[in-house]
Amino acid sequence: MQKELPMCQRVKLFGTFIMLIALCFLAVSTAVAIAEELIVYTALEDDEYPGYLELFKKAHPDITVKIVRDSTGIVTAKLLAEKDNPQADVVWGLAATSLLVCDQAGMLEPYAPKDLAKVNPLMRDPANPPHWVGIKAWETGFCVNTVEVKAQNLPVPTSLADLVKPVYKGKIVMPNPASSGTGFLTVSAILQSMGDKKGWEFLDQLHENIAQYTHSGSKPCKMAGAGEFPIGISFGYRGIIQKQKGEPVETVFPKEGSGWDVEANALIKKASVKSGARVFLDWALAPEVMKVYAKVYPVTAYPTGVPIPEGYPPDPFKQLIKNDFNWAAKNRDAILAEWSKRYESKSEPKK
Repeated sequence: MQKELPMCQRVKLFGTFIMLIALCFLAVSTAVAIAEELIVYTALEDDEYPGYLELFKKAHPDITVKIVRDSTGIVTAKLLAEKDNPQADVVWGLAATSLLVCDQAGMLEPYAPKDLAKVNPLMRDPANPPHWVGIKAWETGFCVNTVEVKAQNLPVPTSLADLVKPVYKGKIVMPNPASSGTGFLTVSAILQSMGDKKGWEFLDQLHENIAQYTHSGSKPCKMAGAGEFPIGISFGYRGIIQKQKGEPVETVFPKEGSGWDVEANALIKKASVKSGARVFLDWALAPEVMKVYAKVYPVTAYPTGVPIPEGYPPDPFKQLIKNDFNWAAKNRDAILAEWSKRYESKSEPKK
């Protein structure tokens, strides 16, 4: 017959058993806390962000990132629609003007990422801590198909003023500012530079030469590269990348200066902000990824030492117009309403 253990030993064994169970629960809960999933909304180019994201995965394999990507206008509308039930944890690379609209709606959680002290004051929210922080800028550029302009005996446009000449009637495609950040920064720049009256008069003239307004900022350049139209109003990065891939595209930066915006990051205000969201924002501004941004974007949040990519002006900051982001954000709805009333008839059908 098996001898029964003394009471004191049974109590001790039971205590050890309980401790082991507690340690198991602690290990499981710690693993859950570490292995977070983040929902990240972005308007970065779909052939651009995956490369950056690989760097994050290598640095933080314990954090899973689910990307929700679309054009600027659609991401902005989605964020605003979800205001009372936010789904995103982080916004990565959305126009600063869009983030200002979200901030005015009380949707952003202030956060000062590491390396904030290095950031150019023009590329961050001045509040302390900031509600948004830029990573890089993008600017208006014309994508010109060199084969098509030669075949159609068209001069290469060098300025906004050139684009309204009768010779370009039906030869130009441009992004719709309601759905495209590139479209909005271009229209905003025209209105800021020329003033309200002359700006809309110019846009009326430009409309006469537009074949179609697209819902993507990169699509006009892709259409020009494919030879569908000789000229696409788009942004610098897209044309330069397409040329690198062998397409017959030259990127022209208008003599009057380029409209521009900051691709910026922000923390979404939620009942419970995930620790991984702050880790992501720290990483997205860190030198190792900033140097990768700088390989194809000449204007980054702070100097990286990377040479200006081929195809951009030698002094890229001088190419940018004086831009009032607060004005653009405050007047965004009114601008888009007026633009749609005047020009929506040439927009491509929505999906």
